[in-house]
Amino acid sequence: MNATHTPPASSAKYAWAGGLRAFAAVMLSLAGLLGIFRGIMAIAEDEVFVTTPDYVFKFDLTGWGWIHLCLGIVALLVSFGLFQAAAWARYTGIGIAALVIIANFLSLPYYPWWSVIMIVMSGIVIWALCVAPADDADVSGRPTGGRQL
Repeated sequence: MNATHTPPASSAKYAWAGGLRAFAAVMLSLAGLLGIFRGIMAIAEDEVFVTTPDYVFKFDLTGWGWIHLCLGIVALLVSFGLFQAAAWARYTGIGIAALVIIANFLSLPYYPWWSVIMIVMSGIVIWALCVAPADDADVSGRPTGGRQL
């Protein structure tokens, strides 16, 4: 009898899916924290931001601060749901990451390099949440609870 045990191919798939979900949760929590910090800086009218008087989507810097602060808080909360493998968090995570992309696109003139970084980071979150198979599972290969995508 063979003493070595080879795990079934499906457990490798489950481990990969769980790892991708955890990656998305970490990236979304980082995007949320950074959005919160950016929002606080803008509300305090820090001198880090560039002023562009002739921008089509012109908002007051404080207005942008509140938008980024609220999106950051929601993104951070949704990332906690992703860590728990909640199906609602997967759908909401995709939506919040899309809103973060839109908000950062619209605020490109105020903080260009940071906006591009946040757009890329949120795009990676969307990719990770969309690519993981529907039957997510934890690393041990056991299916997670709840309804999955």
